[in-house]
Amino acid sequence: MKLERLEMPLDELHDKLARTLTKNSNKRLGLFTSIDGGQLVTLLLDPKDGTAELLISPLELERNKYRSLTPHLAQFHWFERALFDFFGIVPDGHPRFKHLLLHEEYEADFFPLRKIALPENFENVLPRRYEFLEVKGEGVYELPVGPIHAGVIEPGHFRFSCFGETIVNLEIRLGWVHRGVEKRLTEVPWQKAHFVAEAAASDTACANAFAHAIAIESILGVTVSERAQYLRSIALELERLAMHIIDVGGIGTDIGLLGISSAMGRLRGKALGLADLISGSRFLRGFISPGGVRPVSERNLSEIKAGVISLRKDLAPVIQILSENQMATERMKDIGKLSRSLAHEFGMVGILARACGIEYDSRLSFKQGKFPELAPSIVTELGGDILARTRVRIGEIATTLDTIEKLVDGCPHGEEKMVLPEKLPANATGLGIVEAFRGELIHLIFTDEAGNISRYSIKDPSFQNWTAISIAIRENLIADFPLCNKSMALSYSGNDL
Repeated sequence: MKLERLEMPLDELHDKLARTLTKNSNKRLGLFTSIDGGQLVTLLLDPKDGTAELLISPLELERNKYRSLTPHLAQFHWFERALFDFFGIVPDGHPRFKHLLLHEEYEADFFPLRKIALPENFENVLPRRYEFLEVKGEGVYELPVGPIHAGVIEPGHFRFSCFGETIVNLEIRLGWVHRGVEKRLTEVPWQKAHFVAEAAASDTACANAFAHAIAIESILGVTVSERAQYLRSIALELERLAMHIIDVGGIGTDIGLLGISSAMGRLRGKALGLADLISGSRFLRGFISPGGVRPVSERNLSEIKAGVISLRKDLAPVIQILSENQMATERMKDIGKLSRSLAHEFGMVGILARACGIEYDSRLSFKQGKFPELAPSIVTELGGDILARTRVRIGEIATTLDTIEKLVDGCPHGEEKMVLPEKLPANATGLGIVEAFRGELIHLIFTDEAGNISRYSIKDPSFQNWTAISIAIRENLIADFPLCNKSMALSYSGNDL
């Protein structure tokens, strides 16, 4: 993948983004961050050409602020809040400026990724105490849920403003599982960093390890063997298969179709068994690393193909029962609806975007293993509701099964791992883009003058998609929230890092 790196003044950056990120443009925002606090870093992607553009905009250090992009480009709103939390850079004019990930327990001027000194006259005017949006009016009340939940679920707080049973507004507060993953990735030896990268979100271990490997290999300028590319792609699709199966099962749980739920839970176990065959881990841990993959026997590949054929047969009647159940259809139709225009405006990715008719799947745009060459066709729906998201998942289960078979049949013999240099090049940039089961996943790496990783940035698909729940659940009933939440199946860990 071609990555062009450009220096761009701040005033030109605003103009360029206003021209570039439009409904009619092929380009999209991939990531917005900083390296050390002295600049803004904007990653623009062109899915049509399979290229990327990295814009580096130096900041006036004595001011430590810039004109917020959010008022004109809504998809920057969480990026800018995270930028302040980690670097202390102020987005002047942000309409909802507040902390995103760092809670009250942190000191006021604690900016963990900033490496340059703050200006002497810097005054942090943003208090650590989080202020929720208050919806006023007769009969409006607040319903707080979380961060501790009744089920086995990660922590997140949902503040509902309701009128009767109708949700007027939902504000989501996350950050309880922030672990400092990005900073830790600059501290461990790069040869061991894949263990940290794949732990960013444990249900996306394979995709994170894959994106990390691509980013490191792009810095080194190496290409892994054909066999390694095939095996990486098989592993990625097995992770997608297992997660789509359990997420469809979760829909059955929240509707009350416990037979669907239990059947899909059992079949997810079979998919995890196939993952164990290729990697030695049901969750695909430790399989992909820079330079290749762990060895896989031909016998195990044959068993994976047989398992896929068996799984397709087992899934068919369960999915048919769910798809043809009138009660299930009525429970999902026109609930938690997200419009195509808002999905585009906020930069949604993955299932959420494709359920709104947005035809974007990074497997068809950016090199990742044997994709785009053997990437499946895009599954889309137009409804933007829970039913559309469920149908996209079901469609992707089918295309994923087909893709795994195709990859296993075409997998060549050969080396699975290559020897890499001991040091990374100095002042280099590496980029890895992978279509995880939730959508576009990005790993961006910068090295310093000594060849050490100076900045490691991860953009999980959930980071862009959490806003979708707040939008989609408005004017719906409180009882609809669990099902709407499950239909999006977002990651707390991936967002919080």
